[in-house]
Amino acid sequence: MMLVWRMLMFLAALFPAAAVSQEATARYGNGPVQFLLRSTTDNTIIRPVIERFAELNPQLAITYEQWGSNALFAQSRADCQEGSVPADAILSSAVQQMVWLVNAACAHPYRSPAALALPPSRRWRDELWGITTEPAVIVYNKQLLDGAEVPRSRFALLDALRAKPGLYRGRIATYDIAASGLGYLFAYSDSLEATTFGALLESFARVNAVATCCSAEIIAGVAEGRFLIAYNVLGSYVANASAPEVGTILPEDYTLVLSRAYMIPKTARQKNVAAKLLDFLLSPEAQELLANAGLVTEIDAIDSGLSPSARRSIPLAPSLLVALDGNRRALLLDFWSDAFGRSDGP
Repeated sequence: MMLVWRMLMFLAALFPAAAVSQEATARYGNGPVQFLLRSTTDNTIIRPVIERFAELNPQLAITYEQWGSNALFAQSRADCQEGSVPADAILSSAVQQMVWLVNAACAHPYRSPAALALPPSRRWRDELWGITTEPAVIVYNKQLLDGAEVPRSRFALLDALRAKPGLYRGRIATYDIAASGLGYLFAYSDSLEATTFGALLESFARVNAVATCCSAEIIAGVAEGRFLIAYNVLGSYVANASAPEVGTILPEDYTLVLSRAYMIPKTARQKNVAAKLLDFLLSPEAQELLANAGLVTEIDAIDSGLSPSARRSIPLAPSLLVALDGNRRALLLDFWSDAFGRSDGP
């Protein structure tokens, strides 16, 4: 039964079924030209940016669909393979899935001065572009942990879990990598980057750490004191949580930095509008709006204490395809399921 359960978990994560419907829908503008944008970004966070684009383009009626990353990937892949009408543009935090779509010839190319000005790590084949800069952070409850107790690196987090397992038992949280494409990406990146990865998972297992799907749930749990610490949470969601009880740490050993990936599907009906939206998203005006929304973060070495050498941008590159390799995923998910107690069943 253990082997069967692990295989089912692996297959479910590797080939997630398309969701029956998106998580939420919002509409901007009342023009005659219909434009569909599918994204993993919370509508409440990105709303000012899309509202401004709609104001600048009154001919548009924009439908913004908010999806979970795995469901969005499954739907986008099905649209590409089956030839059905796709979204006009896709924006996802699970960038490894976006690289897969581009590699599978699902994307439309586009070149412009704004797109070409992106650094190489945020542009691939003129078909995929990194729009944001968002660090993965450690978050903690400021009322329950004083400054001396807050771990500022993975090594310090390991030491804290070993020294006080009773304090942290059941009160550490992170993303469920089987349910979250973003969570899987961070775990995969950690597995390449850190000698601490295996030890950290073992420590999570010893203190009964909690794996859950969603940033909002994790941050709310920290704010309420159900969790003392959460690991590898996307910093933009913390910035938008309006939770003064929650503090953030950029891990000093290294901090992963994500750029949400934007793609124009090859059979999109409104490719010109999608290209126009891309240029807008990369414009100084939109980048300022994104910064106000917490989706663009300037990491200042003096203010953050994080040296430039400790910043690890996740590149939009073919190397991310390895993250979706069946054998690699199976090993990582198997290791993860052991750490988070899934070996005995659902």
